[in-house]
Amino acid sequence: MPKKLPITSESKCSQCKTSSCCTYITQAIRKPRDQQDYLNLLWQVSHEHVSVFKDGDGWYLMIDGRCAHLQDDGRCGIYESRPDACREHSDESCEFDRVLSDDFKLFFPTYESLLAHCRKKFKDWGAEQAEPGMRSKKRKS
Repeated sequence: MPKKLPITSESKCSQCKTSSCCTYITQAIRKPRDQQDYLNLLWQVSHEHVSVFKDGDGWYLMIDGRCAHLQDDGRCGIYESRPDACREHSDESCEFDRVLSDDFKLFFPTYESLLAHCRKKFKDWGAEQAEPGMRSKKRKS
């Protein structure tokens, strides 16, 4: 039986078979403050592969999508010329060590999960907010 390497910062990438860090991107967003902000988030999570989360650093939009340069063996196809964001990614506390969802204070992977949160957060959240872009418009008589 081959001897397994100890998991160190230097050996994590070579032992990671899922390349989790290369299968999504996150973008910091401002903290939602009012119903309109949450309506915008509802619109965003209505799209495939988009979720929203809050962790200890703030609010983020997460887009699940495999990097186009990720090879079948889990290695980077453009490693020597990879973007700065990839170069700056630290494996000190990477996905190899933990399950991402354990770090979330709030996680909304679907429209329904975020809508339930909105209804709890805003006691006056009404039926007209249930569907982004479908709010009733008052007509002038």
